Amino acid sequence: MKNKIGYKTVYGECLCIDSLKALDLLEDASINLVITSPPFALQRKKIYGNEEQSEYVNWICQFAKLVYKKLRDDGSFVIDIGGAYEKGTPAHSLYQFKVLIKLCDEIGFKLAQPFYWHNPSALPSPIEWVNKRKLRAKTSVNTVWWLCKNPLQCKANVSNVLTPYSSRMKKLISKPEDFLKEEDTARPSGHILRKSSWSKNNGGAIPPNLLQISNSESNSQYLRYCKACGVKSHPARFPIGLPEFFIKFLTEEGDLVVDIFGGSNTTGYTAEKLHRKWKSFELLQEYVATSIFRFSENKDEALKNYNRIIQGEMIDIKG
Repeated sequence: MKNKIGYKTVYGECLCIDSLKALDLLEDASINLVITSPPFALQRKKIYGNEEQSEYVNWICQFAKLVYKKLRDDGSFVIDIGGAYEKGTPAHSLYQFKVLIKLCDEIGFKLAQPFYWHNPSALPSPIEWVNKRKLRAKTSVNTVWWLCKNPLQCKANVSNVLTPYSSRMKKLISKPEDFLKEEDTARPSGHILRKSSWSKNNGGAIPPNLLQISNSESNSQYLRYCKACGVKSHPARFPIGLPEFFIKFLTEEGDLVVDIFGGSNTTGYTAEKLHRKWKSFELLQEYVATSIFRFSENKDEALKNYNRIIQGEMIDIKG
């Protein structure tokens, strides 16, 4: 690819490029994980661009067809899609479910598992139905579809994303006889609790498919440098915890992770920290330039690299 704009790191690169073109240039069956959060089909137009609900399904599926082609047989496609209301009425749109059905029925993906991302810090929205008329509760959960090509071959290891045991569970592991008087104890549901099984420490609890991750980074390096350099930050960043969970869950060190709607490059930054190879594609040059703040050591370096990318350079910041 000639005349690249963006930057390279030890493990990856962030490019200012149309994702359709970028995906087409990659080798078939070469990607381990595509994780992305595309612009949602919201009623209000956003500065980063978002499609109308009537066009959204076909729009997103043109990217998904290429993702399917470039994904390894044991790879995964994780897509975060927030909800929206129908125009002029407090009725929830079904667009993200229509996307899911088309991805599976027409493109060939399998739904490995649906996840739901709860953002406790989400602001009340939509304003008309929640704040003004008080007709609806605030929306604070996004659907996150974990898709794959072959459910039996799909790489995944839940042991990599265990959550800390509760205090009660720690007591049960240390002294199961205080909770389970018999070797086999039947619960009202009919499940059998075996004392010998509950005394084993597996290093943590298996996480649920409801991920509670606050999307608030008011003091992050990215935002501090945006403010210090007098440039606008990306308005729809997702939290590091979201890509971190799926990268740990679905990949190993050295695997290739791709984000086709890079935004502020949260995915690339997280993949770098986890020693995964990565590629991030973003159409807007301004967002590519500000995303380098995540990798900058100080404000002066951040501003210098920002200006170089705005001027059309490809920067190597390895090591």
